[in-house]
Amino acid sequence: MLETTTTHVAAALVPAPIRLQALSPAQPLRWLAAGARDLLAAPWIGLFYGLCFWGMALLLAWIFRARPEYTMSLASGCLLVGPFLAMGLYETSRRREAGLSPSLAESLTCWDRHVASMAMLVLALIVLELLWGRASLVVFAVFFHTGMPSTTGVVQAVFNPQNWQFVLAYAAVGGVFAALVFCFTVVAIPMILDRDTDAFTAVLTSMRVVLDNPAAMLLWGALITLLVALSLLAWGAGLLVVGPLLGHATWHAYRSAVAPAEAAAEAAADAAI
Repeated sequence: MLETTTTHVAAALVPAPIRLQALSPAQPLRWLAAGARDLLAAPWIGLFYGLCFWGMALLLAWIFRARPEYTMSLASGCLLVGPFLAMGLYETSRRREAGLSPSLAESLTCWDRHVASMAMLVLALIVLELLWGRASLVVFAVFFHTGMPSTTGVVQAVFNPQNWQFVLAYAAVGGVFAALVFCFTVVAIPMILDRDTDAFTAVLTSMRVVLDNPAAMLLWGALITLLVALSLLAWGAGLLVVGPLLGHATWHAYRSAVAPAEAAAEAAADAAI
């Protein structure tokens, strides 16, 4: 009896283990449906974050056309701000799930309890972005021996059928780095918000989720890519809806992929007895 009590006390003192749950290939569609319900339940919060995402997209597009040499710097700035904006949407979904009223003020300050973990995660994303930019420059150097083309030249090169080899190489490099970002972050930020875990554990868990559920994660990544691409067609205005929708849906993806801390702790305690 004493041994059993001691076991339960010890289990309560250590962090809850992380237990992953199997995902069916159809679940990403359910995440979008759940995200849409969250968006409809708190439309003004969604509009605020949608305006933020749209504003960043417009600013990036303007910088790319006017001063392309500053595009990478601004993109790094967006990587600093973007995860914190996303966490605000996760907080809104978390509050609804807990039966609490969504609050814009709470969503804007929810990150202050997780600054260290978020800083490490953002730093990793910026390093990936810098490597991505360097790899893209290498691709340009290989295919354009006369030097880096202008902004107009870049657009013409990408959409010129004669440059199909360059387009394939550029897309392959971009796809690899985009896949790494997706693997690192698919459930990392919601997990930091929910469990206040460190960035390394959150990233490792995200990678495990992707590797254990390739079909569901492939569909989820394809849906994200498709929705974001469609949202950019009309001067990026679609981000007003798509941005917050994907944010809310990502919270539900995390909830589906990672078992609640209480359930994981109970399972670990039962296994220890």
